[in-house]
Amino acid sequence: MNKRVLIVEDEPDIVRGLTDALEFEGFDVVSKGFGKDGVRIMRERGADCVILDLMLPDINGYAVCEEIRAFNPVVPIIILTARGQESDKIRGLDAGADDYVTKPFSVAELLARIKAMFRRLGRAAPVDEETFSIGDAVVDAKKHVLVRARKSWPLTFYEVELLKLLYERRDQPVARDEILEKIWGVDGRGHNRTVDNFIVKLRKMLEDDGKEPRHILTVYGHGYKLVP
Repeated sequence: MNKRVLIVEDEPDIVRGLTDALEFEGFDVVSKGFGKDGVRIMRERGADCVILDLMLPDINGYAVCEEIRAFNPVVPIIILTARGQESDKIRGLDAGADDYVTKPFSVAELLARIKAMFRRLGRAAPVDEETFSIGDAVVDAKKHVLVRARKSWPLTFYEVELLKLLYERRDQPVARDEILEKIWGVDGRGHNRTVDNFIVKLRKMLEDDGKEPRHILTVYGHGYKLVP
């Protein structure tokens, strides 16, 4: 069965271009121009991936993302935004998005990210255990949950994949470019902040003080190292 992609976007030219490209690659595509319709489709029919614009005619994309996450914590959500502010991207990740692409964007790059995501979804996790520990936190890679200090955080697809990769290579530096290629399916040119923004969010869950981390360490000029 073909993978279904839901596009929630109100700009007809963008919808047309994405639909043509995705259908050419063999995906089934459903598109809606209003946020509430996108949520309804997810409840009624579901999808394997959501491409979500932040600026919609009825409710904004953050609200759509939060509503979907309330009943589907694991479906990959990629947000489209014309905003370049890092704070807006962080807000999108905090709302439950897995990834973001800033307009104007390359359709080829977006397709590469989607295909890389589905490749990883289709592979068995290299981590032997379904759960693993980082400090006093326990990550359940199957249930997409991190538990620490009696508090539970839901994890998105990319957060799980990033933690798994860093855990597999624990105590070793992992370059940003390698993370982007292995998880997002893109090269490092112009995308390093993608990894950095995900690290900021993960540190909020794992660290007592995100400014002085003990578990996800920055290797300056290179990438990150996980110290369990």
